[in-house]
Amino acid sequence: MKLSEFKNRLEQVENFTIQLPNGTMIPAHFHITEMGLLTKNFIDCGNTIREEKLITFQVWFAGDLEHRLAPSKVFKIIEASKNLIGDQDLELEVEYQTEYTVGKFGLDFNENKFILTPKETTCLANDHCGIPADKMKVKIGEWKTKENSCCTPNSGCC
Repeated sequence: MKLSEFKNRLEQVENFTIQLPNGTMIPAHFHITEMGLLTKNFIDCGNTIREEKLITFQVWFAGDLEHRLAPSKVFKIIEASKNLIGDQDLELEVEYQTEYTVGKFGLDFNENKFILTPKETTCLANDHCGIPADKMKVKIGEWKTKENSCCTPNSGCC
């Protein structure tokens, strides 16, 4: 979701609520602890230099159970961040504490609530890696046993 869509959706809601990908709601007393422009300069495995820019904000909550972040306050945070972001309409990335580390999520909107969406890694230089497109997204549960394998279940070779 880009910043312009976020602002449009924010205008439609009375309460700013966020749902995790598993359906759990982030506690209603959350804060936005930072908002800014994230610029990442890197080189991919195909030796191409790339730049990625995102607008990022961090969601956090503490023991102040009465705190509520009204949409009007979020607009003030966005306005205050204009010194960094300017008028760029970039994708949003939301940071939220997961079990072991800070997770990075995309953002979607459905039924008057914002929803954190999982982000995935991928190869940016498919043509250089030699991995066929049909093999790029294979999950472990989708691996197939080699037909002429000498090591089959109950064969005693493993």
